[in-house]
Amino acid sequence: MNTRSVRHPDLPSCLSESLSSFGLSGSEFGDLTYEQAHGYCQHLAENHYENFHVGTWLFPKDAREHAYNVYAYCRWSDDLADETGDTEQSLALLTWWRGELRECFAGTASHPVFVALKKTADVCGLDAEPFHHLLDAFEQDQRVFRYESYEDVLEYCTKSADPVGRIVLALLGYTDEERRALSDKTCTALQLANFWQDVENDLVRGRIYLPLEDMRRFHVNEEDLAMPTANDEVRELIKFQVERTFALFNEGLPLRNMVSGRARFDIDLFSQGGIAILKAIAACDYDVLRRRPKVGKSAKFRLLAGALFRGLLSGGKRN
Repeated sequence: MNTRSVRHPDLPSCLSESLSSFGLSGSEFGDLTYEQAHGYCQHLAENHYENFHVGTWLFPKDAREHAYNVYAYCRWSDDLADETGDTEQSLALLTWWRGELRECFAGTASHPVFVALKKTADVCGLDAEPFHHLLDAFEQDQRVFRYESYEDVLEYCTKSADPVGRIVLALLGYTDEERRALSDKTCTALQLANFWQDVENDLVRGRIYLPLEDMRRFHVNEEDLAMPTANDEVRELIKFQVERTFALFNEGLPLRNMVSGRARFDIDLFSQGGIAILKAIAACDYDVLRRRPKVGKSAKFRLLAGALFRGLLSGGKRN
């Protein structure tokens, strides 16, 4: 069997362990079949410490297989960026990963994630651009820790969030600009909702996604964000961000009626899940510093039921 040695800095332990638990070495993979590579991607999705939500039963069966492969790429990219604790090591790993991505689209990859992703790209007509954009965002996170304007944050979202939505649409067979534009609205809103939810956690990592121009407008400084509870100025700042994010979600909602089959439930669930995060922030009076606002299990069940109900009423119109 021919074996290609994949040289790279030390992997984060969570990724090394995921390979070992599937019987793979971190540097030599051999001539993996697609079935073996996809098996690893599904194994990663089902056993990673963060649950995989895209590959649910709501996702169309013929696209679910490819969703696992895309998830594995995103999961590896995220862990290479955030699980090392060292900026230079993360950048070195991301550079190596980008090289493997190029090998994938050149048809010469041997890493299990890219063996699987190559078939997905071929079957679903994916190009490399959105995958490179995601790496651009992960690299930016290693270099940029503050954003001057709201437009700067939105520009970051075009690389960190919007590519995922466009990839998912392509898996479902949609590549038109109208659906992509609506997907961008939803994905950006989801990213923003997570930013407002995770102000404290991001600050611990040295990152602030709240626009500096807005912090000045509401008379908020970094010391205010480091307090155990939010003062009135911080709450007003978060409220302002939540309200503009609600508007983005509403602009993207028509997408749910522009896809067919069970996918419309999943797309609606993504939107309603993000909206639920915003409502949870509002429910705690915009104090995201005392504790991280969460959507409880009962709320998640209501979101699922609501998505199914709305999907049945809409009929999943395909334009």
